[in-house]
Amino acid sequence: MDCIFCKIIEGSVPSKKIYENDKVLAFHDIQPAAPVHALIIPKKHIETMNDVAEEDLSLIGDIHQAAQIVAKELGVAESGYRLINNCGKHSGQIVFHIHYHLLGGAPLGPLNPQA
Repeated sequence: MDCIFCKIIEGSVPSKKIYENDKVLAFHDIQPAAPVHALIIPKKHIETMNDVAEEDLSLIGDIHQAAQIVAKELGVAESGYRLINNCGKHSGQIVFHIHYHLLGGAPLGPLNPQA
């Protein structure tokens, strides 16, 4: 499989890890879009959110629990952070292994400035 995130999980591609357990890995994004930018991924390869099966639903909970831990670890739990999952090409998903972006460390503003 030619998935960069799977290679990071197996250790053949280095990453700056923040958190890891038997199901989830979190690491710093190499092209941060905010002062704090972490990626949180399941160790199981699932291409998009649309591919999450019923047996994977608890894994989504594990990812969200990891996000809480990572936010505390990176000092943004109290000030606030954004948790984003892109699904499919039109959303901007580049790596087809589900992942969440945890962004924070500065005011991020609304997603729709016209709202």
